Amino acid sequence: GSILIERSTLYLPGSMEVTWTTFNKTESLVEYGLVGGRLFEMTSKGYSTLFVDSGHEKRHMYIHRVILTGLKPAATYLYHCGSDEGWSDVFSFTALNDSTCFSPKFALYGDLGNENPQSLARLQKETQLGMYDVILHIGDFAYDMHEDNARIGDEFMRQIQSIAAYVPYMTCPGNHEAAYNFSNYRNRFSMPGQTESLWYSWNLGSAHIISLSTEVYFYLEFGKELLFKQYEWLKKDLEEANLPENRAVRPWIITMGHRPMYCSDDDLDDCTRFDSYVSPGLEDLFYRYGVDLELWAHEHTYERLWPVYGDKVYNGSSEQPYVNPKAPVHIITGSAGCREKTDTFNPNPKEWSAFRSTDYGYTRMQVVNTTHLYLEQVSDDQYGKVIDSIWVVKEKHGHPSIALSR
Repeated sequence: GSILIERSTLYLPGSMEVTWTTFNKTESLVEYGLVGGRLFEMTSKGYSTLFVDSGHEKRHMYIHRVILTGLKPAATYLYHCGSDEGWSDVFSFTALNDSTCFSPKFALYGDLGNENPQSLARLQKETQLGMYDVILHIGDFAYDMHEDNARIGDEFMRQIQSIAAYVPYMTCPGNHEAAYNFSNYRNRFSMPGQTESLWYSWNLGSAHIISLSTEVYFYLEFGKELLFKQYEWLKKDLEEANLPENRAVRPWIITMGHRPMYCSDDDLDDCTRFDSYVSPGLEDLFYRYGVDLELWAHEHTYERLWPVYGDKVYNGSSEQPYVNPKAPVHIITGSAGCREKTDTFNPNPKEWSAFRSTDYGYTRMQVVNTTHLYLEQVSDDQYGKVIDSIWVVKEKHGHPSIALSR
């Protein structure tokens, strides 16, 4: 009677972590092999942890984690997971290319529920077509994973399996994960680092990608120390990413967090206020360490901002705002689809708002090389039409004063 809910996550170069759930205690095995080679010729063993949901039924489930190591970069593997008590379907994944010259392609979005998951079918098809190397889910899963004694979480994991079993599915926590101190999120996802997936960073191609929890600023009842711990970690991580030898090979620094610093929605959310909680905590830090791109969700809309810092626009130039921008570029993409539908915009946005759409959809990104990054917005309402796109061009990365004094 075991049910497998399957996910793969990136761990270290040349490795992949596979996570799944059963309701009985079983072994944690992944059998795998190169496409074209002998099926399942390799086996990796992992471990399981008991997760007891905090709902009144106190449902028990075993979360299995297995790390596959020594993978050949850019090689495709077939695998299944489970044990002799029962195996999953056969899935495939391509081990990530570890070259800093690799130009990875991402799909990114937040706020995807299992009721009205509008963009899911298109994302599943595009993932299986091999259009993406990585998926970034920027907070808010299932609506909500803990509901119905965590059965909604089980159902959601099954829904995303047709994406998450094929490419690394990288996450950060959102406000909808807060129940029982984020326990469903912390148990169901396996991100790099030792922080129960709350914050971490990793590298791909010419990008250093930082995932953080904006929720430490809102749920102080779960401990103020998390806020300080994350801040210290962020500062250290950014310092290291800015060491000349690191920034030379991975000049793009990209952050993802659930609640934006800025937005022009009319719902009185935190980001609609000038003194948003997230901004004072992080804006100066990100500006000082020359973060290039900040990805957000939470607002059920898509909004692209002009390069902004301290509520002011710092375009590269009026003709080419995103060529050598003098402040970070913010993208808000929270319209993948959920039961709360889409949000509406304030009719008079501030001058930092460049493009807005209330269509359901998601964003694509390609880190092309050390100077060029491409972003586009897909409208699911308009059958996959690309409704917005920009190139961000940076000839020199780093703190704006460094970047200007070349």
